[in-house]
Amino acid sequence: MTRLLSLIVPVLALGLALLYWAVAVQLSGVPRYLVPGPLDVLMALITDAPVLLPALAVTLGTTLLALMLALIGAGALAMVLVQSRLLERAFMPFAIILQVTPVVAVAPLLLIYTDSRTAVLTTAFIVAFFPILATMLAGLRAADPGLRDLMRLMGASRLQVLITLELPSALPFALTGLRIGGGLSLIAAVVGEFAAGSAGRDAGLAYRLLEAQYRLNAPRVFAALVLLAVAGIALYGLTSLISHLALTRWRRGGSPR
Repeated sequence: MTRLLSLIVPVLALGLALLYWAVAVQLSGVPRYLVPGPLDVLMALITDAPVLLPALAVTLGTTLLALMLALIGAGALAMVLVQSRLLERAFMPFAIILQVTPVVAVAPLLLIYTDSRTAVLTTAFIVAFFPILATMLAGLRAADPGLRDLMRLMGASRLQVLITLELPSALPFALTGLRIGGGLSLIAAVVGEFAAGSAGRDAGLAYRLLEAQYRLNAPRVFAALVLLAVAGIALYGLTSLISHLALTRWRRGGSPR
């Protein structure tokens, strides 16, 4: 019963919010080109699908590629940095600087040196990179020091310690970084597309949103926002599912709960 209520209550709350939106727009008499109603947005999603869906595919493709590159790059770098505290301290200031610098300031700079598509990809990569690196390093450092010392006393090499002890210990941390990086990479991809403003066949959803704004096509603007929200939820759900499946196998493999 509790599980059923947990499913019904969010749907009911969403339905009431949409009903309030529709009634408020109808009673206030606000023009459709300023604030469209839910039905207007739904019609825009249907009629503008040939324009919006390919743009969404471009944005999602950039997001997923950036996330994959960030996961591989941050994971490889973390395995190198964990071998030396001195090396980690030398590199971390650069990673922190990239993380705290506003992405809206980085994207225009990248557009000077690269094409628009590469600039958007690089922007999303930079934003997703640091959370994955930080969580991966924390996971590698969290390995049981007693087991680490025991393996070294038994003659295990650094590589053996890394593969058999530190990497399994870092898995939950890396998956947390993946979930965080997934949402951030989508945000950064949209910001990069705003800065690039690239039209044409490879235009992302952010450009289509700006285009609709310039034309005062509010239903399409809302439709693009709905698609971005759905994409963000789907991305979070995908990374959460990967995390759940991986951690289930990790626990069955005998690792500590």
